[in-house]
Amino acid sequence: MAASSLALALAALVVVAVSCIWEYVVVRLVWRPYAIAKRLRGQGIHGPPYRFLKGSNEEVKRMKGQADGLVLDVHDHNHLPRIAPHYIKWRSEYGEPFVYWFGDKPRIVIFDYELVRQILSSKSGHFVKNDAHPIVLELLGKGLVLVDGVEWVRHRRVINPAFAMDKLKMMTQTMVSCAQRMVKELEDQASMNQNRQVEVEFDKPLQVLTADIISRTAFGSSYKLGMEAFHAQKELQAIAMASILNVQIPGFTYLPTKRNRRKWMLEKKLRSTLIHVINSRLASQGTGYGNDLLGLMLGDCTATDKGGKLSLSMDEIIHECKTFFFAGYETTSILLTWTVFLLSVYPEWQERLRKEVSRELGKDDPSGDNVSKLKEMTMVLLETLRLYGPALFMQRKPITDMAVGDIIIPKDYAVFIASPFMHRDKKIWGDDAHEFNPLRFENGVSRAAKVPHALLAFSIGPRVCIGQNFAMLEAKSVMATILHKFSFALSPRYVHAPVDLLTLQPKFGLPVVLKLLDV
Repeated sequence: MAASSLALALAALVVVAVSCIWEYVVVRLVWRPYAIAKRLRGQGIHGPPYRFLKGSNEEVKRMKGQADGLVLDVHDHNHLPRIAPHYIKWRSEYGEPFVYWFGDKPRIVIFDYELVRQILSSKSGHFVKNDAHPIVLELLGKGLVLVDGVEWVRHRRVINPAFAMDKLKMMTQTMVSCAQRMVKELEDQASMNQNRQVEVEFDKPLQVLTADIISRTAFGSSYKLGMEAFHAQKELQAIAMASILNVQIPGFTYLPTKRNRRKWMLEKKLRSTLIHVINSRLASQGTGYGNDLLGLMLGDCTATDKGGKLSLSMDEIIHECKTFFFAGYETTSILLTWTVFLLSVYPEWQERLRKEVSRELGKDDPSGDNVSKLKEMTMVLLETLRLYGPALFMQRKPITDMAVGDIIIPKDYAVFIASPFMHRDKKIWGDDAHEFNPLRFENGVSRAAKVPHALLAFSIGPRVCIGQNFAMLEAKSVMATILHKFSFALSPRYVHAPVDLLTLQPKFGLPVVLKLLDV
């Protein structure tokens, strides 16, 4: 009897195992991609053939590997052959939109501004963020950037007050004091040399600076804790980029490989650092938690809505801390890095901005009110975002079959918006679309091109970046502080090779020669 029961149990397990294997291997990895490709071909959407399990990943790796040795002239701002050679090839072969495969998952790539407007401006909630890669999720946290639907509404309601303009203006003093400390250190280094010059890998102090600023303005934390979180996230970012195109084998992320063990240690360190920051605020509550981002989230965590439920849980606060810490230092430091690069390549614009800073600010420090007078600075920053925007490709997916233009995008099919290509579209931006020309923004963003929503650096529609005013205010304040003290030029060691590391970065850093001004 016992033997018979055991045999029946084993038989049942075999049936379940075979069923799971059939579902995963035959249905998910063979039949479904075939059916998807056939359905898309019926709409005229073609692309490279699906390869079992790997999709297009190996082709992407190969093409990006071949392009990695390409070095550009410093006046050549068309970095697309370096960062997206596969898009260039497949767009040429299959037209637009085209589809390719991330493993067994289809990615429909679009380049049309009207399709993008319909997708990003939709208020119906039918287009949501695409599922994030697990390691990217650990890096960014499932905060405001990645949540959707009612969860996004709930998170946005709590966070929105922290980014009101009056609060941002109050943060400017902290931004400037952090920038002045960085400039003072560089000033001391330059003054030790007879020619009053110093060569600096400028991308590195800019990263430290923006990490310091977001630590103090959004979380009220110390420089030390901010740097601990910064270093953990930077290493997780490197691990993410090294493994993002690898085939995702079920259960592999749980194996104690060397990379997985390192990743787990960094994830634990990042979480414990953020918990330390949160607990420090809770311990010093006093009359309240404060009105910065962390204070608002903690205040909401201890409050209840009309249904008696917590608005944000402690885990959700940790996720938001990951999101805003990474977004706060990474994107702004890259914006500043590429701005310094462009002003080094075009010294006439560097001098033009220096004169504007002198004219509009005089001897005053940058503030929330006076940086708004820096119109030419704004133009340069917007043009930098157009040519070297930190975030590269936006992703969405419909929660139901959706008609967009002349095509039907099936439920759960990822849509990739190729904004770096769109930002160089001569039909929209003019014949000088590949050139650095801040004057195109002289009359504002909406009049810079032939469509008002042409600049997608901060996205558009309901999911527009909540931190765009923070980033622009920080960038103006930091650049004004630098321009007041230094002139700068590219070091002869600089190699122009932009690279996709989740964000657009100079592969070999940004070595520049800083020269102290006589002020």
